[in-house]
Amino acid sequence: MASSGQTLSAERQAAIRKHIPQDAVDRPLAGYAHDYAGGHDTGLHHHARAQLLYATRGAMRVETEAMDYVVPADRALWVPAGHPHRVRMAGAVAMRALFLREDAARAGPPAATVLPVQPLLRELILAACAMPMEWDEAGRGAHLAALILDEIAGAATLPLGVPAPRDARLRRLAEALRANPADTRTLEGWGEAVGASARTLARLFPRDTGLSFAAWRQALRLAEASALLAEGMAPARVAARVGYASAPAFGAAYRAAFGVTPRGRRVSPARPAP
Repeated sequence: MASSGQTLSAERQAAIRKHIPQDAVDRPLAGYAHDYAGGHDTGLHHHARAQLLYATRGAMRVETEAMDYVVPADRALWVPAGHPHRVRMAGAVAMRALFLREDAARAGPPAATVLPVQPLLRELILAACAMPMEWDEAGRGAHLAALILDEIAGAATLPLGVPAPRDARLRRLAEALRANPADTRTLEGWGEAVGASARTLARLFPRDTGLSFAAWRQALRLAEASALLAEGMAPARVAARVGYASAPAFGAAYRAAFGVTPRGRRVSPARPAP
């Protein structure tokens, strides 16, 4: 989980900045395009500028000190400047992200937040990634940047973060449930697995996450379900994969959390980016 990651050394941070000049270019925003192999792990790090982390293909697992996020191809994660985070690629990922200078970053929210990527914003991100970093501030680049900032400022926020527990026993439990969201073990069963009593785990969950175990597990299951739906998996299969006894039960929980049914949320995988 996020809190167990190791902060990168100053030398590694410098190497990242050298590899990603978009973090320092003198423009309101700059596009970053890179394809990553499945399993790539950035390690815990931060950037001088705010980021809109987006991928046209694949899903990213992003960990921060407070929250864990699953970011599929029709969503983006807003990461404020200086905010430590770790990105793990769930399969091959085509990242097409934005770095925003301090003045431009005021268009975004103050905290890490999942945003929907509507077709217009997607095309604007791709256009920004295709521009030279030092684009003409009196030309097309300025118009694209203005549109991007307007889209970011007007985007809805999505409740897709899962609070990250700090306690080592809860982290082990969380890693196991993330690997298999359908695991139905009670706190008694998990206590035997991680070396704590059910009463201790029940006390630690609200302390570390602000949620009961049942509410936290549901948040995790719905986040994982959202990624599977974005990949095009049928809702009934998703329900079974993440641990719901029936498709109707899953549909009711999903609609209560996100305001849409799983079938309405389901999308086909995005077409490849240039």
